Amino acid sequence: QLQASGGGLVQAGGSLSVSCAASGIIFSIVRMAWYRQAPGKQRELVAAITNAGSTNYADSVKGRFTISRDNAKNTVYLQMNSLKPEDTAVYYCAAALNTVGRYPYWGQGTQVTVSS
Repeated sequence: QLQASGGGLVQAGGSLSVSCAASGIIFSIVRMAWYRQAPGKQRELVAAITNAGSTNYADSVKGRFTISRDNAKNTVYLQMNSLKPEDTAVYYCAAALNTVGRYPYWGQGTQVTVSS
């Protein structure tokens, strides 16, 4: 199970952080990620991190967002800086037990709204 928290409303240029705590599958998680889905758009990968700490980011958030992971707390974080209105979306955390392929475990989503 994945429980996301954080998010909210912020003005453009501001910062927000979201976090996602894992339970039940924590000893087998290899990858964790944040996706987002804006109204009328497909869900897209924002950032991902492996249990070894390797990260990758969508081009649209590189240099602004940082994904991190606390293995002791089984939690993944997404720090979002220099937010833009186009970052407005529901943000979902996801987890996988392997190194490639789809993410089978999903959190419930948390709303991030950036006003202009």
